[in-house]
Amino acid sequence: MHTPPFRLAQPSRLKLSGDDLANAGMHATTNACCTPGNAPQPRPGTQRRARLAELDGHLHCSIIGTCLSTQELRKLVPKFTNLDRRDASDLEIHHAAVELAIEGGACAKALHKSLDEHYAAAIRRFDQAGDDVELLKLWDEALKNGDIPPAYWALMTHRHATMPVRQKAFGDLHMLSHLVGAANRADIRRLVALEEENAALKEKIERQQSRLNELGAQRDASIAALNEQIAQLSANVARQIPTDAADLAAEAQHLRERLSDADQRVALHTSRREAAEQRVLQEQDAAQALRRSHDQALALLKLVQSECDALERATVDAADATQGTSARRASLDSVQGKRIVYVGGRPGSNTALKRLVDAAGGELLVHDGGLEDRKGLLAAALPGADIVVFPVDCIDHDSMNTLKRVCERHQIDYHPLRTASVASFVELMARLHPEHVAQLGSPPPSAFCLRHG
Repeated sequence: MHTPPFRLAQPSRLKLSGDDLANAGMHATTNACCTPGNAPQPRPGTQRRARLAELDGHLHCSIIGTCLSTQELRKLVPKFTNLDRRDASDLEIHHAAVELAIEGGACAKALHKSLDEHYAAAIRRFDQAGDDVELLKLWDEALKNGDIPPAYWALMTHRHATMPVRQKAFGDLHMLSHLVGAANRADIRRLVALEEENAALKEKIERQQSRLNELGAQRDASIAALNEQIAQLSANVARQIPTDAADLAAEAQHLRERLSDADQRVALHTSRREAAEQRVLQEQDAAQALRRSHDQALALLKLVQSECDALERATVDAADATQGTSARRASLDSVQGKRIVYVGGRPGSNTALKRLVDAAGGELLVHDGGLEDRKGLLAAALPGADIVVFPVDCIDHDSMNTLKRVCERHQIDYHPLRTASVASFVELMARLHPEHVAQLGSPPPSAFCLRHG
């Protein structure tokens, strides 16, 4: 989604009156999936802070996901729903919290109270702002310092927070999520180098541990020999009359010095051994984290490889068909004679998809989800479709909600795509081929949430 699910304010018009806001088209859509039906909207300039239930429904997902941790939500949300505290997934807990916040009631009040208790200091700091300009200055300072959750909650509920101010904070937070994703991709590229470094460190630690064990054995042997020598000297002194007291005192002093030196070496080796054990534990934890990242990267690589294979087969089949050869077209046979509605996506990839489907003998109807095409045309185009397809990374929540409702009413199959790329579409069509479906049995349920992707 390139823009927030509500209309952005113009940067040059930060300060608007109440009548201007009413005429500026800032109202949410009537059938939005995250907008409450009768939720009261806070009016800027009032003497009290806005309630969580009074905020625009599109803001609840970002507020709860940013300002409350999953552990806090697991303690609070199951009190108001039938979700199990231990078995429910993080997405189910987050999804239920957003719905309860939109509906208002006891859970929304509890969430608001918890947020106020966590970020009381930030609320007091933001209360010093007398207008929206000062409020945005405090928000920009929080962005530079990286203290995002307290500032985001204090700004969204501030008495002087207008819709343009909230939209700017929403956009800044949205772009921060993209920066985090780019950093994660950079970490995957460093995975192989880190694994090699980890293996080298393990080998070095094993050699150090072996050396420490040898030094410990030598230390124990030296201590035993010294103790034996001291015992023998003590026995000789007890049996014989000392002929020279000065010689005996010097010998005893020499032995005490050797014993002190041995104790110092024992303490040094002990400290080195403990430090080595701590490094071993740290390296083990780092190795486990790298292993988990490696598994996730392999899963994503396997999915992308299947998409690339499907796209390559479709490209070869299309080239053979253009040359007039009787080549197999199993990759896109499932679209022959069918009408497919594609909602969302990007103009470049949508044009390529339409050419592929037309070449395979099918019909592809593209609707951008409401950016340029009217949303009313979407509900009218779905009843005549055989299959409905939409990419979850390039479609808004309102269009997904409309797709789900209309497809279930008319019993039309709808399938989410991982991305808006041509490879994801071709891989789905290959999976929907009758021979492929017969081999796999029942297709697995989609892992995408139609509300949050």
